[in-house]
Amino acid sequence: MPSPYRAIFSAPGSRGFSAAGFVGRLPLSMMGIGIVTMISQLTGRYGLAGALSAMVALSAALIGPQISRLVDLHGQRRVLRPATLVALAAVAGLLLSAQFSLPDWTLFLFAAGIGAVPSIGSMVRARWAALYRDQPRQLHTAYSFESVVDEACFIFGPIVSIGLSTTWFPEAGPLLAAVFLAAGVFSLTAQRSTEPVPHPREHHTKGSALRSAGLQVLVGTFVATGAIFGAIDVVTVAFAEEQGHKGAASLVLATYAAGSCLAGVVFGLLHFGGAPARRWLLGVVAMGVSMIPLQLVGNLPFLAVALFVAGLCIAPTMITTMALVEQHVPRAKLTEGMTWVSTGLAVGVALGSSVSGWVIDAAGAKAGYWVPAAAGAAAVLVGFLGYRRLSSPAPQREGPDGRAADPGQHQDGESGTHPERDLA
Repeated sequence: MPSPYRAIFSAPGSRGFSAAGFVGRLPLSMMGIGIVTMISQLTGRYGLAGALSAMVALSAALIGPQISRLVDLHGQRRVLRPATLVALAAVAGLLLSAQFSLPDWTLFLFAAGIGAVPSIGSMVRARWAALYRDQPRQLHTAYSFESVVDEACFIFGPIVSIGLSTTWFPEAGPLLAAVFLAAGVFSLTAQRSTEPVPHPREHHTKGSALRSAGLQVLVGTFVATGAIFGAIDVVTVAFAEEQGHKGAASLVLATYAAGSCLAGVVFGLLHFGGAPARRWLLGVVAMGVSMIPLQLVGNLPFLAVALFVAGLCIAPTMITTMALVEQHVPRAKLTEGMTWVSTGLAVGVALGSSVSGWVIDAAGAKAGYWVPAAAGAAAVLVGFLGYRRLSSPAPQREGPDGRAADPGQHQDGESGTHPERDLA
């Protein structure tokens, strides 16, 4: 492991909570694609499969920020465990409904309950922020590492989920995702020494973290970005089936995550000057442009190469996004702010999954790749329209004691003129 990554793990407990976070995040990449594979195996209806995956994502978008707001108030252990038990019960209901061919409305009911899954990535990043709040270089490296962990989940998760559902039994992928969720959450919440200290209610300003103009831009852009992700998952499974190799969809999707993983590793070793908003906009534009070659795919090898190149744009953009969240959201609402970004992605995944499923049913898998292309164009448009909000100085923020902090201060408390303020 390169020395910058070794350095961040010198903090006591950091290896433990990061490992638990990896296990707890595997369901993020396994559940949606597992449901798509399961329902398509059992019914052959990609429209229904995509709609159920969208329901899970949309429900998570509605419930996730509320869970994270409670975490900021009461702590991770007191909130995450009961929320996870609700999600696990909903997974069990969905699998039983699918197995016994119950009416479609029961599938949607339980899919909505799965939305109680906590945003584990936000919880882990909040722990890193608590450890390295005053050390921006280490925090940049930590966020980069967690982005790599995200992509590792998306490399291995779909392979395992699709592979089990196609070779063992249709419900195997979502079932294993539920096991990973339980193991990850209960392991993470057992580690009390690194849990961020809750902020009392009187330290919270009125309203949601989403009142921040900068956060609104990030969330809006990531709705379109999530549509890219959701559409690519569904369309790739259908395209692989049309090619006669449905099981290979997991390997093709893994190349998408592998490209992002590689970019995240390299990005974490670099340190930048200048405004992070400019790097963020460049990343959004690159993601949008990378969707164009998908319209030319004719076989799975070409698709794998195109997705690998597209993946190179993801991790750097995500890392810079989390840095911008820190700049534009009060410290007492950091977990909620990070979760709103995940919420934007979840809403986008819901839209991308459902729309691409309908396009596939109507016009075939190859036509489905127009959905991520349109979503990429929308992300670029929102990014350009909202760039001035992100590049403007952040509004007044709360300090660690709940009082207003100097608007010229960064999250680490240093002067806004310090060059390290502009690290991604």
